[in-house]
Amino acid sequence: MSILVFTENWDGKFKKLSFELVSYASGIAKMLGTTVTVLSIGSVEQSELKKLGNYGANKIIEVKDDKLNHLINSAYSSIINQVAVKEGSQIIILSNNFTGKALAPRVSVKLKAGLVAGVSALPSSLDPFIVQKKAFTGKAFANVKVSSDKKVLTLSQNSYKITEVDNTAAIETFSSELSDSDFRTEVKDTTKVTGKVLLTDAEIVVSGGRGMKGPENWGNIEELASLLGAGTACSRPVSDEGWRPHDEHTGQTGKIIAPNLYIAAGISGAIQHLAGVSSSKCIVAINKDNEAPIFEAADYGVIGDVQKVLPDLVQAVKEFKAEN
Repeated sequence: MSILVFTENWDGKFKKLSFELVSYASGIAKMLGTTVTVLSIGSVEQSELKKLGNYGANKIIEVKDDKLNHLINSAYSSIINQVAVKEGSQIIILSNNFTGKALAPRVSVKLKAGLVAGVSALPSSLDPFIVQKKAFTGKAFANVKVSSDKKVLTLSQNSYKITEVDNTAAIETFSSELSDSDFRTEVKDTTKVTGKVLLTDAEIVVSGGRGMKGPENWGNIEELASLLGAGTACSRPVSDEGWRPHDEHTGQTGKIIAPNLYIAAGISGAIQHLAGVSSSKCIVAINKDNEAPIFEAADYGVIGDVQKVLPDLVQAVKEFKAEN
């Protein structure tokens, strides 16, 4: 009864998110006295696949097919289902990102499994099976009891410590049985963001809101992000106005992120925005309105005009880097 982990790859490479998933699965496997099997769909080099063993994977199953070079929910969920049956997996783990949110419900239905989205810790109990997740946009925790024999869990990003182990995983190839109905969706083209840190991978994110006044003032945001090796983000009004691309929009209707440090410049802190960033380890808010809701969620706050504070912050970071 191996625990099954599905982890996506990015142009044939695994990222921190993948290693966090495997580490989490390894934690549950130790509690159950079982093993971890990782499923990889797409073209990935053997050397890259072997990296997953360093985080607790005992077996890696790879599925290669030119038709699977793009995410097709129906096809991917069918493969996950087939591998779960083959491995006798009672627990299937995916990430709580866009991919996981699309696949988990389908896998849950196919396997007749209970689904808990956005778990943030190892199960507190195995019998009954109880696992913790965040609720009310991160303001509370819920302990969810799953009564079904099979369980599908999606792990909130940056919620579990990545742990390396001395381990070598076996790699095997799996030939999936897919029908035409699995490919009713056809992906004709994809456009990928290049040349900047992906928000879902960023340890640090620098984000701007309407307080930036306009796209012409984004230079300080981008410079600070460059100095910190950070990703850049924005609130929904900013992307709706066309000041920044929609792929930078964070919030309930945008990207859900959980960096170690989130710097919010000129963002008031509407509940929809906080829902997407509340899992950040540390939030620093810069706003001239001392009653802005963002300060209630922030760990540190700077009351001041972002047009004056940001240049000083950029200069301070430059001086610190020069001295170190």
